[in-house]
Amino acid sequence: MFARPKSIPVILGVMLVVACASQDPAAEQSRQDAVQAVRDFIDVRGLEELTELKSSTSDNWEPIEEHFLIYKGRRATYLVEFAYQCREINDNTRVVPDERWSTNTVRARFDTIRGCRIGRIFALTEGEVAELENLGESPGSRN
Repeated sequence: MFARPKSIPVILGVMLVVACASQDPAAEQSRQDAVQAVRDFIDVRGLEELTELKSSTSDNWEPIEEHFLIYKGRRATYLVEFAYQCREINDNTRVVPDERWSTNTVRARFDTIRGCRIGRIFALTEGEVAELENLGESPGSRN
């Protein structure tokens, strides 16, 4: 009636494989499309890549999928690209850099936000921020 102790790891392994295989491929494709849309935006707009940004305790941010965020500082706004997928940015409302080489400065390739390494930083204008916030939406889709 009950499974043998040796078969429990096999059963757990099969359950894990089934769970991984049943993930929604359409949702994953949608995420990949959103990331590619932001990368295309960077290329088309020719955004200026920076080595660092100035930060303060009153900064905030808005995630774009799990690869990018719009970092809103006191005087400027930036697009931050992580070196890899960062799931941690979706559960926090305040930017708190983890590692810093100097106070009030966040550096690309050295510092992290919520444990995720920053790959690149780009300067944004107000118009570019508005475009990024509406990226992927068709005209008239917001009411």
